[in-house]
Amino acid sequence: MARIAVFNQKGGVGKTTTTLNLGAALARRQRSALLVDLDPQAHLSSIHGKALGNVAASAFAFYRDNTPLAALEIDWAGVGRLIPAHAELIRVDSVFGKGPNILNRLNQGLNDLAATAPDRSILIDCCPFLGVLSLNAVFAAERLLIPVASDFLSMRGALQIEHTLSAIEPVLKRRVERSYLLTRFDRRRNMSYEIQKRMRERFGEELCETVISENVAVAEAPAMGRDIFSHAESSRGAQDYAALLDELASKKFV
Repeated sequence: MARIAVFNQKGGVGKTTTTLNLGAALARRQRSALLVDLDPQAHLSSIHGKALGNVAASAFAFYRDNTPLAALEIDWAGVGRLIPAHAELIRVDSVFGKGPNILNRLNQGLNDLAATAPDRSILIDCCPFLGVLSLNAVFAAERLLIPVASDFLSMRGALQIEHTLSAIEPVLKRRVERSYLLTRFDRRRNMSYEIQKRMRERFGEELCETVISENVAVAEAPAMGRDIFSHAESSRGAQDYAALLDELASKKFV
């Protein structure tokens, strides 16, 4: 069971879109995926369309009521399974503090879940700030997939992520395997290629060869409650996400 946290401290870089479409790409290859929405904004859950509203059936119930993760899963046709988020997740930091028990809470829950579905990939959609929820995801994940928009501010944010991980890894007692993914890559602009060049110089093989192109279909699909494959199977965005899965699979990342 691969556990991947889709992580970045910056918003608007494509975390939710990447979580959704990577799950859908796995489903198209007859591979089972569970998507965990750990963002209080619940954007991933809102795309599902029928997952919002009941706090007792959301990830917050896992923290507040010790509800097993298996009891919170719902089907998502063409994508896999989902553990939905709720706005109440914003209270996790203030209610539960930041001790080791809460930081390892998701890891323990996923360990329990592994007994029932050992071959399933877990994709965790993280919130865009560093707090208990994001740390839960990092502590639970085997690997991080870090989307970075193809602009200079996002590239600077990627450097900050390295500082954050350097501070966390002594606590974890391991180096977290990670891959950086360039998103919103505009092939018409020289700046995109300059960002790619600089990222390659800084991160080497940890930068994915695949890029996610700036694509209308990728932006449209979530608004219609769809992944990129069910929305526009022949689009450049669908091709990019299929290629991303191929690359990650070749590296045994997923």
